[in-house]
Parts: sequence; C-alpha cells; structure tokens
Amino acid sequence: MEFTRFLDCLAADYDRMRTVVGTDADAAVPTCPGWTVADLTRHVGEVYLHKTAAMREGVEPEPWPPKEFAEEEPAALLDRGYTALRAEFATRAPGDAAAGWYGPDQSVGFWIRRMAQETVVHRIDAELATGRPVTPVPDDLAVDGIDELLKVFVSFAVAEWGEYFTEILAGSPGRTFLVRAGDAVWRVRTGPGEFAVTDGAGDGTADVTLSGAPEAVLRRLWNRTVTEDDDGVRVEGAPEAVEELRRCIVVATQ
Repeated sequence: MEFTRFLDCLAADYDRMRTVVGTDADAAVPTCPGWTVADLTRHVGEVYLHKTAAMREGVEPEPWPPKEFAEEEPAALLDRGYTALRAEFATRAPGDAAAGWYGPDQSVGFWIRRMAQETVVHRIDAELATGRPVTPVPDDLAVDGIDELLKVFVSFAVAEWGEYFTEILAGSPGRTFLVRAGDAVWRVRTGPGEFAVTDGAGDGTADVTLSGAPEAVLRRLWNRTVTEDDDGVRVEGAPEAVEELRRCIVVATQ
C-alpha cells in the first residue's frame, strides 16, 4: 500500500471511531476484556502521543503514559493525540528516521502503517462495544494488516524475544500453516524457536489452512470476532495445531 493510502485509511477509521466512542463511554469492550469504551479511547490517544514523541525525540519515551494524562477526558486526549500525530506525519517524509521497537524498519513510514492498522482494529473494538454495525475494512488494508501481524509482530517477536514463546514452541513437532485472505496467501512454518513467514502457498500442503475474505481473516487473527462460529473463516487442521498458531499471536500482540 502507498503511504497516502495508509493515511486516508487512518483518517477514515479515526473519524468513525471518534463518532462511536462518544456514545457510551461506560460500555464494556468485549474484544478487550476489562476495558470500557473510555479505557479504549484513552489508550488510543496515548498511543498516538507516544508515537508522536518517538518521532520528535528520536527515542520511544519511557515511562509512559505521563501521570497527568489521567486527568484528561478520554475523548479530548484522543483528539489531541490524533491532531499531534497527523501534524508530525505532515512535517516528515516516510523515509525519515524515527525510533521504534521494530529493528528492521526505524522510519516514519513504519509508524504511518502501524497507526493505520492500530486504528482500524480499535475502531472495530469501539463498534462492537457500542453495538454499532462494524464498518467494512477495505481489502487492501485487511491484507496488509494480516501481513504486518504475521511478519512484523509474530515472526519478529519469536526471533527477538524467543523466551516468551518457549512454552508454546519448544515441544512443537514442526508445523506448516497456510493463511489465505482472498487472493493473498502466506505460509507459516513453526517449530522450536521458529516462526517463519513466506509469501505464497509453497507446495500447497499444510497442517492447518485458515481461509476467508480479507476482513474476516484479519479479525479472526486479531481476535476481533465476538463468535467464531459465523465469522466467515474456514479452519482446517488439528485443534492442537490451530491452538499453537493462536497462542503465538496472543503472546506477540499482548
């Protein structure tokens, strides 16, 4: 996706989220257990401000968030964070250097992509919490979100912080997974200390195949479905293998 496209998606999902979170601040968020809509709203505002600071200061600020944020009304914090984030993006090129946790890409472009994906997932959270219809996720954004999740989150996390995955992967017999989202396909290989992702189906064989429309697959992998029985995703494979993939994603994204 082009960076201009990410920014357009970010704007659309922020606008939708901002409308939704003003309706029921006390509602529980089913996809973020223990959070209310107000908590969700505050979290996204804090994330926007954290990434803005990382770009401005050249280092991710710690500790975070500042104590004074707790005194700010959640929607106001969200608005302030989004305004600051967009202003920072407007003054920089995607290729400019920016601090971040993902070693292979220390650029503003990384944060443009990441914030577009962060916002669409939390916009879905807000809609589910308030009982609003979930706005469709464009196919290109959903496909990119799946790619980011598998490669940037899980594969990188297993390689960099493998100790967190020892309980999940140490006893793995070595499995292959095919993730199909429309015409896009990823092949995942797991094993002790391994979570390797390649584009394409390879030889087409796999222990687990997970397939569906891009939005449905994105939401299933991010655990943004209220029930998996009718989410439009087809899963074929042994339950213990499916659980291995699920647990790796949960640890990498917590």
